[in-house]
Amino acid sequence: MKRREFITFLSAAVAWPLAAHAQQSKLRRLGFLWDSPAVFPEAMEAFRHELRELGYVDGRNIVVEYRWAEGNPERMREMAEELVRLKVDVIIAPSSVYTAAAQQATSTIPVVFFSHADPLGSGHVSSLARPGGNITGISLMMTETNVKLLELLMEAIPGLSRIAVVWDPGTPSHRPGLRAVEAAARDLGLRLQALPVSGPAEYDSAFAAMTNNRAEAVLVLSTPVYTAGAARLAELAIAHRLPSMFGPSEHARAGGLMSYGPDRADLWRRGAIYVDKVLKGAYPAELPVQQPTKFELVVNVRTAKALGVTIPEGFLLRADKVIE
Repeated sequence: MKRREFITFLSAAVAWPLAAHAQQSKLRRLGFLWDSPAVFPEAMEAFRHELRELGYVDGRNIVVEYRWAEGNPERMREMAEELVRLKVDVIIAPSSVYTAAAQQATSTIPVVFFSHADPLGSGHVSSLARPGGNITGISLMMTETNVKLLELLMEAIPGLSRIAVVWDPGTPSHRPGLRAVEAAARDLGLRLQALPVSGPAEYDSAFAAMTNNRAEAVLVLSTPVYTAGAARLAELAIAHRLPSMFGPSEHARAGGLMSYGPDRADLWRRGAIYVDKVLKGAYPAELPVQQPTKFELVVNVRTAKALGVTIPEGFLLRADKVIE
């Protein structure tokens, strides 16, 4: 090797690790748009733990700008726009409600969701394989799972014919999710009563309407606002003598009869990996939407006893967790 070539090579060899170190040590800013730290705290900790495992330390090489809606959907757009003004590198918007707010606020800053119920049905991505825009992440596939919730409810409580469905008009994924449940109910010969419920102020009137319509059970579609009110929803279902079915396990732990859905801690952990990919230069448009791989069926036998309901033994044996 000639002297001049050797000096050029040596300079490049020294410069590369310095550039790599500079890239790794650059302070990155994440925007986190969510309802409350009290909603899915185990999933939140799984996300933070995975970030640490990937080498990110809040205050050292990343800053996380948290914005909490605290059950006020009207604040979401304002908070998303604030994160855009801060010029964050990534906006984390775990569910469809927050993804919608982020989509309205920016078409350029990458947006990563962790537990979106139906990114394709809500129009937030062009396809699961190639999202096509600035949004990608991990999906709950709730539209398909909602049908499974209905089937499990009927299996656990044989003979049901009239079921109430609680859904939120403000959650983008609920309309396709509700349509899927209605189609399945027609095939199963069930009568559904769909009740739009936007928040806690409407819980009591919704359950009164179910009773007036002689509902025999209630299926509640998943959204952060409902999860924040899990204890109240469970209390009302028991007071109105209605077996209840939910998605997130938090509802069953709060007193709901049953829940079935993906392991959210696992989804949020995988979401941290996607955030890492984006920070390292990956384009959301080319990162395929991932689907859940772990599901959990939880049955609250204590609630069953309070309702005077007997869950078939075979069904209980299939449950991942039984709350005595």
